[in-house]
Amino acid sequence: MTTTLRHQPKAAIEEFRNEPFTDFTVPANEKAMKDAIAKVRGQFGREYPLVIGGEKITTSEWIVSTNPAKPAEVIGKFSKATKEHADQAMQKALAAFSTWRRVNPLERTEYLFRAAEVMRTRKHELSAWMILEVGKSWAEADADTAEAIDFCEYYAREMIRLSSPAPLTKVPNEENKLSYIPLGVGLVVPPWNFPLAILVGMSMAAIVSGNPVIVKPSSESPAIAYQFAQVLEEIGLPAGVFNFMPGPGAQVGDYLVSHPKTRFIAFTGSKEVGLRINELAAKHQPGQLWIKRVVAEMGGKDSIVVDRDTDLDYVADGIVAAAFGFQGQKCSACSRAIVHKDVYDEVLSKVVERTKKLVVGTPEMRDNNYGPVSSKSAYESILKYIEIGKKEGRLMTGGKAHETVDKGFYIEPTIIADVDPKAKISLEEIFGPVLAFIKADSWDHALEIANNTEFGLTGAAYTKSREKLDQAAEEFHCGNLYLNRKCTGALVGVHPFGGFNMSGTDSKAGGPDYLLLFTQGKVVTEKV
Repeated sequence: MTTTLRHQPKAAIEEFRNEPFTDFTVPANEKAMKDAIAKVRGQFGREYPLVIGGEKITTSEWIVSTNPAKPAEVIGKFSKATKEHADQAMQKALAAFSTWRRVNPLERTEYLFRAAEVMRTRKHELSAWMILEVGKSWAEADADTAEAIDFCEYYAREMIRLSSPAPLTKVPNEENKLSYIPLGVGLVVPPWNFPLAILVGMSMAAIVSGNPVIVKPSSESPAIAYQFAQVLEEIGLPAGVFNFMPGPGAQVGDYLVSHPKTRFIAFTGSKEVGLRINELAAKHQPGQLWIKRVVAEMGGKDSIVVDRDTDLDYVADGIVAAAFGFQGQKCSACSRAIVHKDVYDEVLSKVVERTKKLVVGTPEMRDNNYGPVSSKSAYESILKYIEIGKKEGRLMTGGKAHETVDKGFYIEPTIIADVDPKAKISLEEIFGPVLAFIKADSWDHALEIANNTEFGLTGAAYTKSREKLDQAAEEFHCGNLYLNRKCTGALVGVHPFGGFNMSGTDSKAGGPDYLLLFTQGKVVTEKV
């Protein structure tokens, strides 16, 4: 299980730089994306296997992935795993761990560099799968693919850093060494909203650290997950290190979380599921030798706070982008605009005006910047929250489904004003295109409101006052706070990402601490 290193030693590896986004106003780039969408469309309706220990296994039951913009279209049918398959995957992963953990970390990093190279060559094709499977716009899908590439490049470099000798205090007559060794087999449960980037980030962080993984993708986005499994097959990742196993969470997921040989669980999704995973993982099972580690990112209820002394047009642009990018289906999305009473009406007017200009339609078209929500269940849940919101505030725009010929899951971008800070739509995560406007009496009051939820993921504060910015930095309790910019758009290596409270374990994905979550420190002391 070795590979010839094509990359130079650490000193010669270029400094990490984020993958650039694609400019689709360039005709050649626009054509490339259209061709990629056509190519992916040509693969609709195929059947896909499980991948366990390198073996492709077809089952008798299927998970069917459909296009949320045109629900009658079947993206693909994916073999549905059972508990028996989960056991098989665990045995294959355990066997792989016995050798993979001994592979030189520099050799493991090579697989990540190679995966990044392959994803670059297939960039538009990978983005096209997300456009069609989860309804991302061209720009949102391109950013997702770029982030996946970034994770591979960044975590490879981080593994090089962690595998270097750690600085320890020297004492006479002893030699001491601190190394970071793998944990064991992990379960990776990625979400549907960043179905490539987060899948790649969690799984490759674990893999480069020496841990095989069993990946249970969301039932709403198995197609893009399978595409990444093919990338890893192409680069020759050893069998059993990455196991692709779609299946029902209540059965296969819970079973693997509780399995005595599962060493860690990396999860991104809802608060409810994250807490269930944490509870199941905490219970000691017969034959279990460790305390399972849970890495969880569980959503948010994110606020943008606006003072009276700032550029209101700039603020309005930021609020609309943060609230309605990818139809508000981001854990970092702005779902609450908390605005000083002196400029409340003006900011509200500007945001409503911009929101009404969003181009709603199939994400297959470049000029459409607002598409469907991900599924029928999400569609129904969001519409229920909108009806609640209409009773809790003043509907300014949206407020209903957007009808299309193809009966896609479109919901108009919705703004509800004059919402009480303790209202249901102010406190509960909706995960859709619903923005609550809340009036604050002062800057202090605005920050107080911003902290009144059980979540603490992202937030933003707009003001020209240095003193107030410093106050927000100190008092606004969230894992990622942005001053004078929108609260979405974290970049790998630039904005390590993760939140507080019910937003999760503050794992700081894309940061220098992240690989530590998939390793354990071992100190060896020798008397000399």
